[in-house]
Amino acid sequence: MQNKIWKKLLQRRIIRRIYLERMGEPLIYNLASAYIFLFGSVRQKIEYDCIPRNGYAYCILAAADAAKKHGIGRLTLIEFGVAAGAGLLNICSIATQVTGETGVEFDIVGFDSGEGMPPPVDYRDHPEKYFTGDYFIGEKKAALLDLLPSNAKIYYGAIADTLKQAETEIDSVIGFIAIDVDYFSSTRESLRVLDWDPSRYLSSVLMYFDDVQEADDNEYCGELLAIKDFNQRSEMRKITPVNYLSKLRFFKNAFWHGQIYYAHVFDHRFRSNEYNKARGRKPTFLTNPYL
Repeated sequence: MQNKIWKKLLQRRIIRRIYLERMGEPLIYNLASAYIFLFGSVRQKIEYDCIPRNGYAYCILAAADAAKKHGIGRLTLIEFGVAAGAGLLNICSIATQVTGETGVEFDIVGFDSGEGMPPPVDYRDHPEKYFTGDYFIGEKKAALLDLLPSNAKIYYGAIADTLKQAETEIDSVIGFIAIDVDYFSSTRESLRVLDWDPSRYLSSVLMYFDDVQEADDNEYCGELLAIKDFNQRSEMRKITPVNYLSKLRFFKNAFWHGQIYYAHVFDHRFRSNEYNKARGRKPTFLTNPYL
């Protein structure tokens, strides 16, 4: 599987993107990343964007770190829009590496119709970009299912139906959600996953939105409209970009920075003074070198 991932990296469009993202960065960072690619830890490789699907890797490690902070030993990672399964298998690979780095274990869950893209509802689904039947997995479905590790599962069918089933079956805390269903209508249905009891999530769930990075993506169509729609209807859950992400990364020109969001769960028990007191949190005192 790893060989196929690296073969994909040799595609012309991927090479161009790496050129745009990396060549304008400081030489010392690029040299360091080459060394870390060969000899670094998993954490270092993620910090230096040396693991394929950098956005997924960043989110999964950050979710694991947040889980450890709160004594959570197992997380659920979700991808909506599995299609041929490359993204889900990549999540499985990254999760295995992050478990080795942090000790946090994972359940991986995918959602897909299994029938390719449905007909668009209206202009909000970007019918100019997507065609009915796009991304149909066809006869490769059985092969994909055979490749899944024991901690991974795919729900096939309409999102509204499979989410109801998943709500009764997912039993670890949700830490990461990837959205790659393209349409506004499908994304709006997928975001119902954030309507469950607050105890089902980390207090801030990392999210990756695949279709928000094109020049003509906008808040009146597609995934960006679905985010706006969710924030308008939900009082205690809000989806926002991760603040200052580019400033916190070594490679600041990476496209994926603009695709990473938090789903903030404001009614979560972690967001309370009572929880902080129960953890033994003490007041913070600042020093003053002038006194």
